[in-house]
Amino acid sequence: MAITITPAAAAHVAEQMNARGHGIGIRVGVKTTGCSGMAYVLEFVDKLEVGDQVFEQSGIKVVVDPKSLLYIDGTEMDFVKQGVNEGFEFTNPNAKGECGCGESFSV
Repeated sequence: MAITITPAAAAHVAEQMNARGHGIGIRVGVKTTGCSGMAYVLEFVDKLEVGDQVFEQSGIKVVVDPKSLLYIDGTEMDFVKQGVNEGFEFTNPNAKGECGCGESFSV
């Protein structure tokens, strides 16, 4: 089981963590919401919770709780800039469908 992060995503997270000034990594999770059922949730991590899985790549710790890992195992997190838009994109091999806006997915 693993989550991967591209160099572009790692650079963006590192920049945000440096600006924040503290923290051990970024938490990637899912919550029930949106048109398709589930949405990705990102937040800074200051301390690990019981059961958290930690994946480190390019010097960035990606933390995932066990429940979320069931839905996002094998996912690659990227940071993409397209014109004036920028944001994280997820390539999730478990997703069976996504909503039109790309904000949520179903498994």
